[in-house]
Amino acid sequence: MSALDAQAVGPSAWAVERFGRHAGAIAAAVPEQLAKAHAKAHAAHIAVGLKKRSPYGVALAGVVRENLAETARELGESVRDVRGYEYAVINDHALFPFRYGDRPRSLGRARLPANVSPTRRRLFQAHGPQTPDGLFEVDGGLATEEYLGLHEAFEELGAATKLVCVFFTADAENGIHVIYWGEAHLEPDRTFTWPYREQLPLAPVPLE
Repeated sequence: MSALDAQAVGPSAWAVERFGRHAGAIAAAVPEQLAKAHAKAHAAHIAVGLKKRSPYGVALAGVVRENLAETARELGESVRDVRGYEYAVINDHALFPFRYGDRPRSLGRARLPANVSPTRRRLFQAHGPQTPDGLFEVDGGLATEEYLGLHEAFEELGAATKLVCVFFTADAENGIHVIYWGEAHLEPDRTFTWPYREQLPLAPVPLE
């Protein structure tokens, strides 16, 4: 589906349920802000002059969060700081961007890094969707204090705030390959189960 097709169809019922009157604006802004973030990250990557991909990835992650926060401010919505990172919160739904690959790959292969921070784990456990039916939950008597802590909501984010994941793949040479958003449940092996997901159209990279 092209960006024009998506605009003609309008936001999905799922998006409207989560973002209300801002659903259309958010659905359009996410691809645009990712494209803008790629342009800035690519420029930073060239400026550093290293062959390694790390300058691009680090810059992209930071700029994507900043751009989504900018969108929230433009809409008169909230931007909340969690452990030094700003998250856009629209209608009590926080946007969590994550580049799950540097080449095109299926969403089913998305996985958090092995050295993922406790903060990220807690964001998913406390603000993500409930465990899908049929999956094993740790018995209360066996749960450790650390495990239970992962389920404590971030008050600075808003205890009732729910996570909306924005997963994408991208590389410095080709830009954004694919974008998905939806609700992702983090599994113990750092993979994801998606109670709901949908693909967003790509936006053109702005001219530098």
